[in-house]
Amino acid sequence: MILSCGEALVDMLPRRTEAGEDAFAPCPGGAVFNTAVALGRLGVPAGFLSGLSTDLFGQMLAGALDASGVDAALCLRSVRPTTLAFVTLEGGQPRYAFYDENTAGRMIRAADLPALPETVVALFFGGISLMVEPAGAAYQALMEREAGSGRVMMLDPNIRPSFIADEAAYRARIARMIALADIVKLSDEDLRWLEGRRGITGGAEAVLAKGPKVVFVTEGAAGAHAFTAARSVFVPARRVEVVDTVGAGDTFNAGVLAALHRAGALTRAGVAALSDDTLRAALALGIRAAAVTVSRAGANPPWAKELS
Repeated sequence: MILSCGEALVDMLPRRTEAGEDAFAPCPGGAVFNTAVALGRLGVPAGFLSGLSTDLFGQMLAGALDASGVDAALCLRSVRPTTLAFVTLEGGQPRYAFYDENTAGRMIRAADLPALPETVVALFFGGISLMVEPAGAAYQALMEREAGSGRVMMLDPNIRPSFIADEAAYRARIARMIALADIVKLSDEDLRWLEGRRGITGGAEAVLAKGPKVVFVTEGAAGAHAFTAARSVFVPARRVEVVDTVGAGDTFNAGVLAALHRAGALTRAGVAALSDDTLRAALALGIRAAAVTVSRAGANPPWAKELS
């Protein structure tokens, strides 16, 4: 099982009523939640670990996980409210306003974390859950705890600069988690925020030097790159009519993990010895799945049958 560890929230997506009034529609979301859902829909054994509320929105999230075949048995349930993210679109790009104080997801602590079953072969971390306390410290502690377990670790920080309260502390956390990760995925914007204007190749090489075995970099409508110490691969994006990009990177992550799982490469040894063909297949499935997501509103990843 691939276990996605991080936030689940409800995206309040902009809509226009029949009367012409602005409105918001609630949709299950959160970067890590979206990756878990996408993995489940791609037919990969998927689990999710987060703090989930028992409120109306929490029930919506739990139902969405179940409907996509994601095991939520490790989730920590509480009566705290669900995080809400109000989304506005500027040129098709999402902008977020988060309501996250004292929520079920944010308030989980390292002491709350369960033991993981042996069926978990890989862990995925990222999203806004790494930017807030105490959840950020809890997920960092989980990654540190499991670093010696032999399980593959993947990190996608999915950086939201406007949401970071303490930049120095956040940069220190991400640096520590990058050093522990086998796989790191960054958008070109994330890479620039972390490594400055080195360019994609220079920035990726700087990240590789910190410990990961492979770095994936997405470049929006251009495509995506994969870098290891020995090789680099680029796959161009697919041309689609974009509705919005909500969940695109999250779906890409799931495609990459699903491809590695199918290739039998989702082990620490396998990730350390990825071939050009395996990297290209991982990029291709990530891009193909993300292309479906951007072609429809909200974070709505494709099912495996849609890609067959």
